[in-house]
Amino acid sequence: MKHNKKNNHLSRKYSHRKSMLSNMSCSLIIYKSIYTTLSKAKVLKKYIEPIINKLKKNNIHTKRIILRKLKNKTVINILFKEILNKIKRRKGGYIRILKAGYRKGDSSKMSIIQFVDYYKYENV
Repeated sequence: MKHNKKNNHLSRKYSHRKSMLSNMSCSLIIYKSIYTTLSKAKVLKKYIEPIINKLKKNNIHTKRIILRKLKNKTVINILFKEILNKIKRRKGGYIRILKAGYRKGDSSKMSIIQFVDYYKYENV
C-alpha cells in the first residue's frame, strides 16, 4: 500500500535533498525560470509554493522563516521587493511547469519551471 508516501525523495538523503531544493528555489527566484527534470520540478513546486504563500504576510517573522528555508539574504530581498508586488492579489498557483521534451543523453523528461506572472506562453 502507498499510505503516507506523497513525497518524492529523488533518490537522495534528506540533507542533500533539502540543500538541493533550497538552491533550486534561489535560482528560480533570481532567474524567474529554470530548466530541470520533470520530477525535480514537481518537487520544487511543492517546496516553494508554501514559501511564496507565507510571503504575503510581509513581516519580520515571515522573513526569518523564509530565510531558514532559503539561506540567502539577496534572494529574500528579491522576494520581498519584486515578487511580492506581482503575487499580492493572486490566490495561489504562483509556479508553472511546462514540459520541454526529453534529454538527449538519458531520455529523461525535461521541463521549464517559472513564475506565472513573469512570462506569457508565447515567450517560451
